Amino acid sequence: MSSVAPAAGGVGVLPRRKFELVLAGMPRRRAAEKRFRLYGQIAIGLGLAFLVILFASIILNGYTAFWQTHIRLDVTLDAARIDPQGNRDPEALRRADYNELIRDQLRAMFPDVSGRRDRLALYGLVSNGASFDLRDRVLANPELVGQKIALWVPADDDIDMLMKGNVDRSVPESDRRLKDNQLAWVDKLAAEGRLQQRFNADFFTRGDSRDAELAGIWGAAVGSLLTLMVTLALSFPLGVAAAVYLEEFAPRNRWTDLIEVNINNLAAVPSIVFGLLGLAVFINFFGLPRSAPLVGGLVLTLMTLPTIIIASRAALKSVPPSIREGALGIGASPMQVMIYHVVPLALPGMLTGTIIGMAQALGETAPLLMIGMVAFIADIPKGIFDPATALPVQIYLWADSPERAFVERTSAAIIVLLAFLAVMNAVAVVLRRRFERRW
Repeated sequence: MSSVAPAAGGVGVLPRRKFELVLAGMPRRRAAEKRFRLYGQIAIGLGLAFLVILFASIILNGYTAFWQTHIRLDVTLDAARIDPQGNRDPEALRRADYNELIRDQLRAMFPDVSGRRDRLALYGLVSNGASFDLRDRVLANPELVGQKIALWVPADDDIDMLMKGNVDRSVPESDRRLKDNQLAWVDKLAAEGRLQQRFNADFFTRGDSRDAELAGIWGAAVGSLLTLMVTLALSFPLGVAAAVYLEEFAPRNRWTDLIEVNINNLAAVPSIVFGLLGLAVFINFFGLPRSAPLVGGLVLTLMTLPTIIIASRAALKSVPPSIREGALGIGASPMQVMIYHVVPLALPGMLTGTIIGMAQALGETAPLLMIGMVAFIADIPKGIFDPATALPVQIYLWADSPERAFVERTSAAIIVLLAFLAVMNAVAVVLRRRFERRW
């Protein structure tokens, strides 16, 4: 018995020493855990800070584009010059020289201006689109012919930038786009109450333009909408059908494994590769029109299919096997099980993946550049075969322009695009929370 006691005591000493070592190392472990948490908090804080800086920079540069400086002109609609026949023929009213009427008013407001160069500078106070605004107003109400009307027309983009505080008056005249005489004319107009900043509805209702004050996003927005309609019409049924087949009906062999691996790999392929594929296949081989929403939709369909297939397969996997077994047990065929039981239950997840894929397609630029949607398109597209551009491509084009006013509109278009993306992602979250079932 005496020989066993020391052995038992020796066994008890060893665990006690290990326990003491563990206790001694606890402060070091806890300090390491605190440091790890701190590193994580710092990383999250830096990410949020950079995100705030990015959004603040975009908003500060772009919110002023939602207002546009206008100049009030008292234009006399001389009937002898607009409608010499006096029959109010719409074609004659459309062909009239409204630009000269606006110039007459500017010369009357500043009678001391003489010389060709000074007069051109004076005419440059108003936008080139002022004559079109006057024409549209006369065509809408021909009874105005012969009267004197007050017309608010958009100011030139340089005048707009001056009124928004983006032009430094203190720099030498040679370093400014606006000359001293133009500054004096602007001051006179402001003193007479002829300058006013109004909500820039043209930014949302017009297409692209070489003049920044006339440039709008409506043409690009319609092009994006038509492109996404083509993408949704093709990618959703194809993606869901492929997911249902691969998940429920395809045999498990090396061919289906190869297909699954390729689908997962396609989800990580750079988007410009799909643009090259679309250029080679849809345009060069099939001869489809360049810069058309149809081709853009086909290219974006190829790009979004992997995302929709992967999301749809995950939604199908989330449906419990008991649903399938119960339907089969009461005599339903495998196809009926899919159509009437499994797919309806998996549909919310499929829709969520589809909306995320559409949001990804909405923000893509590179594949659309490859198929020619980078062209300058001023007209609003009427269908999927008309030349068009997309909102991200429009942002790319404006960002390449040197005028300060286009920088403002670039940031404003980014705000609109981010708003669309936020809405689409919010819809996906709402659908998932509203219809998703937890088994």
